[in-house]
Amino acid sequence: MSAPVIVEATVKQTATLIFMHGLGDTGHSWSSALAAIRPPFMKIICPTAPTQPVSLNAGFRMPSWFDLMTLDIGGPEDEPGIKSARDSVHGMIEKEISAGIPADRIVLGGFSQGGALALYSALTYNQSLAGVVALSCWLPLHKQFPGAKVTGEDVPIFQAHGDYDPVVPYKFGQLSASLLKSFMKNVTFKTYNGLSHSSSEDEMDDVKDIISKWTHWEQSQNMARKAQCCQIS
Repeated sequence: MSAPVIVEATVKQTATLIFMHGLGDTGHSWSSALAAIRPPFMKIICPTAPTQPVSLNAGFRMPSWFDLMTLDIGGPEDEPGIKSARDSVHGMIEKEISAGIPADRIVLGGFSQGGALALYSALTYNQSLAGVVALSCWLPLHKQFPGAKVTGEDVPIFQAHGDYDPVVPYKFGQLSASLLKSFMKNVTFKTYNGLSHSSSEDEMDDVKDIISKWTHWEQSQNMARKAQCCQIS
């Protein structure tokens, strides 16, 4: 896997967002948009998937976190590839923890195949993360849950999907959310009317709000203002 795109925090780093792109994409495509909505204390890591043959695309090689045989929710899945990609994500989490960022200050996110990987990685991690942003995606290896869940049931999940998505059908997102709600306590599924397999300004505004909530950005700003007032007085 090539070096990730990293956008450093603009003040002292106290949180991290690790965001995985979709099939055939790179980390560069999401880094600027995420940098525009993140709190100033949050570092962004946008890795690029390794280039490999993808069965769904006639074996053509492209950046892909794991092989995709079909987008049928009941179809065969690349379990070894999914778990290998999961291990890579866990390695990125561990690196941030070693650098002093607690697990509960690390957000995982992703779009499409990357969102699927984010969900699976968070659910199978042995500590509770700050949350998961899962855009236009599904829960891979869903038949193994809730048995495969390792993390705590309170990890918040924000799942978003356009109801005109022709690539990862809206119904797949709904089914994944329904399953997640059966064993996780804090799952939000938001529909974006008329949105296809892409993101939107409204969705990114919601992602900004949810990340701010999970990382207590408003609370941090209020504390800073109070400290400034005390210094002035």
